[in-house]
Amino acid sequence: MKSIRAIFVAAIWLGLAINQFQPGVTSAAAQEPKPAVGAGSESARATEPSEKIDPSLVRVDVLVTDDDGRVLAGLKRGNFRLFDNGIPQTVVNFAPTSAPITIVVLMEYSAASYNYFAGKAADWGTAFLSHLEPRDWVALTTFDLRPKVQVDFTHKQYEVRDAIAQLGYPQFREVNLYDALKETLDSLDEVRGRKSILLLATGLDSMSATNQDQIYDRLKRTDVTIFCVGLAEAEYTRYGGVGLSYLQGKNALTRFAKQTGGLALFPRFEGELPDIFRSVVGFLRSEYTLSFRPPPESRDGRYHLLKVEIVGPDGKPLKVTDEKGKSRKIEIFAREGYMAPKG
Repeated sequence: MKSIRAIFVAAIWLGLAINQFQPGVTSAAAQEPKPAVGAGSESARATEPSEKIDPSLVRVDVLVTDDDGRVLAGLKRGNFRLFDNGIPQTVVNFAPTSAPITIVVLMEYSAASYNYFAGKAADWGTAFLSHLEPRDWVALTTFDLRPKVQVDFTHKQYEVRDAIAQLGYPQFREVNLYDALKETLDSLDEVRGRKSILLLATGLDSMSATNQDQIYDRLKRTDVTIFCVGLAEAEYTRYGGVGLSYLQGKNALTRFAKQTGGLALFPRFEGELPDIFRSVVGFLRSEYTLSFRPPPESRDGRYHLLKVEIVGPDGKPLKVTDEKGKSRKIEIFAREGYMAPKG
C-alpha cells in the first residue's frame, strides 16, 4: 500500500507537473466541456445541461501518474483496462477531463480547543479558493454539532471568501464529522457529473448519530472524490504527542480518501499548503473519465471491487520512463468499488 508520505510527495509533484507528457505517450485531443452540475442545486438550475445520465452506466474517474507524481497525459481508451470483481469490462465512454471543477469545501468549525482549529480551518479554506478558476463551482459547508451550508454552489469565489470571514465564533464544542460527511454526500447525489469534497478536519468525531461503519458503507455508494487535509498534524506531533484518538481520526481521513480515489494529506508546516492545494486542483483537472455497463447478472445489490490497469498497444503493462530514460512505476488513483444496483 502506498504510504502517506509517498502520496504526499506525489501530490507535491502533481502540482508542479500538470500536463507533462511521458515518452511514448501521445497527446489526446481535448473535448468540449459539459456542465458539471445538473438538477438538484440552485446553481445547477442556472445551467443548460445537454448530457443525459444513463443509470445503467458506472462512471470511474481515474488519475494516472508515475511514482514521482508526474501526470501521464495523452492516454487513449485502449490504454485502460477496467475490471469489475476481477471480470474485464468494456469501456463504453472515455474522455480526458475538461469540465469545470465542482467541489464542496467541508470545514470543521467548532469551539473545541478554544476555537483554535476553527480559525485554522478558516484560514486554510480561504487559501484554497485562490487556486480555483472563475469557471469552477464551489460550495461551503461548515460543521460542529451539525453541518450548515454556508454558500451553495457558485462561480463567485468571493462569496465563499466573505462567508468564511463572517463566520464569527463557533457555537458548539462537538465535532460531528461522520454526520456532516454523510449529509454532504447525500446532497451531492442530486448534483450531476464529477464532484468532489475538500475536507478540512482533525479527523475526530464527538457524537455523530452515524457511526464509523455506517460512514464507510455510505462511501461505497458514492462517486464523489474526497480530498482530506488534516488540521492537527503539527500540533499533535510537535507538542502533545500522538494519542490513540488522533491516530483513529487520521486513519479515518486516510480511508475516506483512499476509498473514493482521492488524497489524504497531513501538513506540518503552513508553507506546504500552496503545493497541497495546487495538487488537489491539478488532480481534478488531470483525470480521465471512464464508464462501463455491467451485465444483468452483475446487478446483485452488492459492493463490487473495481480495478484499473494501464497497458500499452501490445496489451502489456505500459512502460514509462523519465527524462533521463529511467523506468518509472505507474500509480493509479480511482475509487475502490461501487454498489451495484439490484435487479
